[in-house]
Amino acid sequence: MAQLVVRNLEDDVKARLQRRARRHGRSTEEEVREILRNAVREENATRNPLGSRVRERFAHIGLEDELPELRGEAGPARFEP
Repeated sequence: MAQLVVRNLEDDVKARLQRRARRHGRSTEEEVREILRNAVREENATRNPLGSRVRERFAHIGLEDELPELRGEAGPARFEP
């Protein structure tokens, strides 16, 4: 297994990592490993476009229409009735 050394980490960051590790019942080292695993896992995950995620989230209240994806477009979204 590989090792990673992190230099010049701010004291408050280290303290917050230690508190977080205690909350999760882990060592600080294991907590950092878990944070890194999750960061890499999320980076590789495919995500639905925002409009699709909004529609899925609010489908239970009747939002079933397609929402336009506005990647790279300037200005506010326009929703026609």
